[in-house]
Amino acid sequence: MNELVKSLPSPTLPGIHFPCMDAYKGWLFKWTNYLKGYQRRWFVLSNGLLSYYRTQAEMAHTCRGTIPLATAHIEVGDTCHLVLTSGGRSYHLKATSEGECQRWVSALQQAKANATLLMHNSDDSGDEGPVQQEDRALTQGVLKTLASKLDDLSTCNELIGKHGAALQRSLSELEELRGSSDSTDKVKAVNERATLFRITSNAMINACRDFLDVAESHSRRWQKALQYEREQRHHLEETIEQLAKQHNNLERAWRENPTSYTGVERSQEGDASDENDEAEFFDAMEESPAFITVTATGDIQHKRSGSNQSMMSGVVPNDWTHNENDTSGTNHMQLRRTRRSRIPDKPNYSLNLWSIMKNCIGKDLSKIPMPVNFNEPLSMLQRLTEDLEYSELLDRAARCDSSLEQMCLVAAFSVSSYSTTVHRTAKPFNPLLGETYELDRLEEYGYRSISEQVSHHPPAAAHHVTSQRGWTLWQHITIDSKFRGKYISVVPLGNIHLQFHSSGNHYVWSKVTSTVHNIIVGKLWIDQSGDIDIVNNTTKDTCHLKFSPYSYFSREVPRKVTGVVEDREGTAHYILSGTWDDKMENAKIVDSSQGCGGSEGKQKTVYQTLQPKLLWKKYPLPDNAENMHFFSSLALTLNEQEEGIAPTDSRLRPDQRLMEAGLWDEANGQKQRLEERQRLERKKREAQANQALEEGQDIEVYQPMWFEKRTDDTTGESTYIYRGGYWEAKDRQDWSQCPEIF
Repeated sequence: MNELVKSLPSPTLPGIHFPCMDAYKGWLFKWTNYLKGYQRRWFVLSNGLLSYYRTQAEMAHTCRGTIPLATAHIEVGDTCHLVLTSGGRSYHLKATSEGECQRWVSALQQAKANATLLMHNSDDSGDEGPVQQEDRALTQGVLKTLASKLDDLSTCNELIGKHGAALQRSLSELEELRGSSDSTDKVKAVNERATLFRITSNAMINACRDFLDVAESHSRRWQKALQYEREQRHHLEETIEQLAKQHNNLERAWRENPTSYTGVERSQEGDASDENDEAEFFDAMEESPAFITVTATGDIQHKRSGSNQSMMSGVVPNDWTHNENDTSGTNHMQLRRTRRSRIPDKPNYSLNLWSIMKNCIGKDLSKIPMPVNFNEPLSMLQRLTEDLEYSELLDRAARCDSSLEQMCLVAAFSVSSYSTTVHRTAKPFNPLLGETYELDRLEEYGYRSISEQVSHHPPAAAHHVTSQRGWTLWQHITIDSKFRGKYISVVPLGNIHLQFHSSGNHYVWSKVTSTVHNIIVGKLWIDQSGDIDIVNNTTKDTCHLKFSPYSYFSREVPRKVTGVVEDREGTAHYILSGTWDDKMENAKIVDSSQGCGGSEGKQKTVYQTLQPKLLWKKYPLPDNAENMHFFSSLALTLNEQEEGIAPTDSRLRPDQRLMEAGLWDEANGQKQRLEERQRLERKKREAQANQALEEGQDIEVYQPMWFEKRTDDTTGESTYIYRGGYWEAKDRQDWSQCPEIF
């Protein structure tokens, strides 16, 4: 009997064993920005995560940031300092004493070791979403304990069945032996078996109670955690919605009375920086220009002409100076008036970005149709064509005898293509594969432009322009966009080629990076930054342009562009300066010398120049432009209906046309239909390619209609070149070879 009793499970099983859950909290000083320096923050270390708050009260509703320690690098600095590096970002922290710093370092290192171990031992594939490693280990421990309790219940059940059957047999035997002399022994055996049954039953009851206690306690914990997550999500949605409403109210108030806000714009920015220590700041530019410009005085300096439109001083050839008596400008303005000068006003539709993003969690973003609310009613092909807004710069450059003066105008043209983007934060429509766009301005400007979407993944467009005024331009651009959380960087890959017919000068350059800020919250604004190197492959002249990124701390003019024009020997001849949203000037260098003031002991070159002359000035925007997507005069005409165009032209795209008319709901429906059709076409081509591969046949690669892939003789790059035939097909009105894409 004693052996039977010992074989029973213990009614009170051992407690649940969980991994060591590191927890530490306290005050630390965190570096925020150059304005405010170190700020006191409340840090909480728990479950392998280091979170920080402004105050302890904020723990209930607002976390200012979280650092995952599993992938973080911990570095101990000078006295009381430590640096955490995670995800490419560094966090500089400071403790109040050496002992406090050492305690934090020990806790952080222990938490990092535990988090790393749990991450390596986890069998989860990661498809369920961003579940923390510590929570996963805790859940597995609870499940293991519950499984152990179930095993105990199963053992108790078997023993109850065994002892119950023995007790039943004893009772039957007792009935048969009633009145017999052996009844005493039988009664004793029955009592023993009844005792065993009672003990087993009690063990069963205790095991059930333990199982229920464990299940109920953790069920309450999980329900509480789930409720907390629901409340946090609801609070976040309410906060984003409130911010969106405030943003709309501010915009509406500014539109009603814009003058009352201009004087306080900078102060509001300062207040915003105080409210959000994690706001993104660009430090003052340490990489200042490698030269200093000094305007010459005395007899060297020429008097500036009365017109700001003049290009150079009196010693320059007349063909490079703006001819104010030229009547072509008058005719040009008259012809522009014949085209439309306005489009329907943009509807005032409010859009809650969070309402879209919260439904995209865990999904492939490339397969989620984004509404037209993020777009402007132009395609990327039309935006590419919009670079020709200031084509008269190239017309003047074609008449230059000096290649260096020509380089100045080409540089001004490369900068002018960004002037239309300063208020244009909306996204152009992604062209469908095979979509085209033509712009025939032969009578007004002397050029014809044709572009085509030659690839869909990655998106790439080819563009070709021929001018009767002495130049040809072509480009093949692939767009690479990267989402960085607070902003989106758009990086155009590929080169722009420009060749002048008379001199044969062949110029090559590329575009800079465009960055759209305040993607989630705040007013969208765009910046251009990077370098442009323009090379004349014929004469080997060069021009280096620098687009300075916006800096809150810089004293420089916003959107500043500077550059130097050099000959093949590296001798500088012109200094270029201006802004990419307004104007560009050039100044002829008359002398140069080595000065001081460079960083790292490097001396800067001091250039002595003549008075700067205006190269390019931005046209004013049309009236009511703020309600017409901030379109320029040329942009307003790009989507105007034309007769005789190809059936693949962007003007015929239905969703874009409906959006321009203000019918955004209908446009969203058409956009989704076109995108689904394009996906089906891509799957069809992939199936045909797989079938050809299985049959051992050559795979038929998609071929654009009007462009073909070649190797550029000058640069050696693989690019798409216009093969010809479009304008001839338009003259014949023969579009039989064009695919049906709309």
